[in-house]
Amino acid sequence: MSLPNPAELIRQMATSLTTHLQQRAISEPRFIGIRTGGVWVAQALLQELGSDSPLGTLDVSFYRDDFSQNGLHPQVRPSALPFEIEGQHLVLIDDVLMSGRTIRAAMNELFDYGRPASITLVCLLDLEAGELPISPDVVGATLSLSAQQRVKLSGPTPLELELQDLAL
Repeated sequence: MSLPNPAELIRQMATSLTTHLQQRAISEPRFIGIRTGGVWVAQALLQELGSDSPLGTLDVSFYRDDFSQNGLHPQVRPSALPFEIEGQHLVLIDDVLMSGRTIRAAMNELFDYGRPASITLVCLLDLEAGELPISPDVVGATLSLSAQQRVKLSGPTPLELELQDLAL
């Protein structure tokens, strides 16, 4: 299986996101990337859009429902939201949508800061392995992987996707 080119996906996502926001009459969205890959995707997307909007970052480590099972990731950093959440139209960006648990954790954290007017979910890849009923509004590509495969995003510049086989 060959993986799509991230730069091409970002271009496609920028067009789709612009259309989505116009259809919903959202003129000043607030962009938030989920650490770490989601921040890289958000930076590339903002660059492709030609936007100088501030970028918020979320580290959802403490909000994950598997925190007690997996423990704390050694590189946890504080979230940084340089704008209000209350009443804002948010564009939440992640790299890979798998189970939906990271997105659920991100939404839980966002609601601790206030009640947004809306949340548009943007993901580079949707692996359709959802355990929760969460799907992106804008997606670069949808892939079906075996249980022994994972996709790893490296970056930030350039963004590169790597298919990993866990059976090896």
